[in-house]
Amino acid sequence: MGLLKTIAIILIVYYVLKFISRYILPLFIKQVVNNVEKKFREQQQQNKPDTDGGKVGETVIAKKPLRPKESNKDVGDYVDYEDINE
Repeated sequence: MGLLKTIAIILIVYYVLKFISRYILPLFIKQVVNNVEKKFREQQQQNKPDTDGGKVGETVIAKKPLRPKESNKDVGDYVDYEDINE
């Protein structure tokens, strides 16, 4: 009698998991993907620069600054490297 009860429990658990994985799990995954997509779109909208000032089809060319950037020459000393063959 215990063997039949164990087999029945295994079959019930198997069919319940099969039902969940076939019908309920895809709905849950779809909901999660939609939430992630919504958050992604919101972040993209926040990072998008406003382009309302220009005309449609207008090309804007960003120019270089007039004076070049100055390098920091006080960083350190240059050490010449030599290969030593022993």
